[in-house]
Amino acid sequence: MRDAVTTLIKNYDSTGRYLDRNAVDSLRSYFNSGSVRVKAAAVINANAAAIVKEAGSALFAEQPELIQPGGNAYTTRRYATCLRDMDYYLRYATYALVAGDVDVLNERVLEGLRETYNSLGVPIGPTVRGIQIMKEIVRDRVAAAGIEETSVVEQPFDYMCRQLSEVNI
Repeated sequence: MRDAVTTLIKNYDSTGRYLDRNAVDSLRSYFNSGSVRVKAAAVINANAAAIVKEAGSALFAEQPELIQPGGNAYTTRRYATCLRDMDYYLRYATYALVAGDVDVLNERVLEGLRETYNSLGVPIGPTVRGIQIMKEIVRDRVAAAGIEETSVVEQPFDYMCRQLSEVNI
């Protein structure tokens, strides 16, 4: 797992270059947003269970077929699995937020997830929608905590949604 600094240095080192203006600007942005990222992570950590519960309720209200007989979250075990997965996405989004880099999402969440879900018959669309709902809840809670710059918070969630979304060919 890398952060924005180690990723940047690795990229420049692999090409044998010194840090240029773009690299310095990236580092400046990373460090300037550091306190916002850490404060946002603290809000998420303090409210993680409530965020997952609220997102799950909103998802199942929007898509009630998921919890009806034959739905992917029908039965207590499947429902609990869905909430467990949402908690997993929230936790890793928080790691990526603090690191300022999505590498951890690729390594620990996204690699092979689509294939696993497809093989198990888990629909990707509701998964993406659940992540979007969590993003909205997190953004609102972070803003309510007095943190004005919420776009930083959205980045890991948006990245997961883009990577999991179906691609039209």
